[in-house]
Amino acid sequence: MTYVLSRAEPADLPQMIELETALFGADAWPAEVMVAEVSFPQSYYLVAKRHGEGTLAGYGGLRAALTDAAQGDIQTLAVAPEHRRSGLGRTILRALFAEAYSRGVTEIFLEVRADNTGALALYESEGFEPLDRRVGYYQPDNVDAIVMRARVDAPQPGWAVEHG
Repeated sequence: MTYVLSRAEPADLPQMIELETALFGADAWPAEVMVAEVSFPQSYYLVAKRHGEGTLAGYGGLRAALTDAAQGDIQTLAVAPEHRRSGLGRTILRALFAEAYSRGVTEIFLEVRADNTGALALYESEGFEPLDRRVGYYQPDNVDAIVMRARVDAPQPGWAVEHG
């Protein structure tokens, strides 16, 4: 499968919000938060669509200062169930790392549900290490969050050769 990554635009928000709600349920960001996140000047959101199709397959977001950032945060990473285990999540994550590197970020943080073994495995395979545990962070499920950190190095060649 070939995916096209592009910078999220306002026209992508309805599909992003729909996927956010479907995937994260009670943990989903409200629509107004998603709109604010994508619109925030220091945010960088990518959407992924299968080549030749308009349906959203996944998205991810980074927040970091535009230059000399030092630290950044992966705000979210989501892949539709039918596109999982295709390498898409890794591709989006690596594209966010590339943007972080271009902004001067040297370390990047994220939070992930402790019970999300697939995401934990992905993040660990990409160099993230557990840093802290926030007990009961995800409500109403009362699930802990694992805070993770990774170094940001020069991007390596991979599937995401070019993105907008």
